[in-house]
Amino acid sequence: MQQFITVFFDVYILLILAYVLTSWIRMPYSLHRVQRFLDDVCEPYIRIFRRVLPSFGPIDISPIVAIITLVVVQRVLVGVIERLQ
Repeated sequence: MQQFITVFFDVYILLILAYVLTSWIRMPYSLHRVQRFLDDVCEPYIRIFRRVLPSFGPIDISPIVAIITLVVVQRVLVGVIERLQ
């Protein structure tokens, strides 16, 4: 169970990083489906932090806060599962 949680969170963090990278780079038309997928998967979660965090002009720190939150939750869940076993 611990490994599943670790892999799940790690994959989602990688998806967020890919989402950020694709938002910086203009993707060729053939990869628009990938960009839409990343948007559909990551944007709802990141939007939570965009609503709460203050604006820093053109700098969007919500993906950073979202990733830090995922890491903290992952460590807490793995710690709880280790204690239950």
